[in-house]
Amino acid sequence: MKAKNLKLIARTDEDLRIISAHLQDSIVSTSNIANLKKNKIFLMQLNRFMWEDVEKGVFRKNKRIRTILKFDNVIEVNSKNISQTNKNKFLDFLAIESNQMPDNNYEMKLIFSGDSIIRVVAEVIEVALDDQGEPWDTKNKPKHKVL
Repeated sequence: MKAKNLKLIARTDEDLRIISAHLQDSIVSTSNIANLKKNKIFLMQLNRFMWEDVEKGVFRKNKRIRTILKFDNVIEVNSKNISQTNKNKFLDFLAIESNQMPDNNYEMKLIFSGDSIIRVVAEVIEVALDDQGEPWDTKNKPKHKVL
């Protein structure tokens, strides 16, 4: 049975936490990040680890799938500890944090390992996750140290 590609839309903080959970341990190349200022769109193409497949059964293979993360109504984008010149650098996705600012815009921080952050400020929370194509098998399952 062919699995359906995941398509999620976030319009609230709670929705954004669900997208964040599905993106945990995704990998993104800095060359696959784009801020389309005129269109007020911020885009990332990630290789998403399919945690939902792993959790369905112990005999499932580890899989990744390409996914597009799209932010609409974007006012500002900036980053910390991410080189804009090294397009071959890979970032390991950890989480999305969001909060409403005093001017009623929303600040959404995409947090990566190594204290790397992309900060997206938008008029509203309007974020879409859209899997593309077919998943592929991966040998490695992400592991986390328990503190």
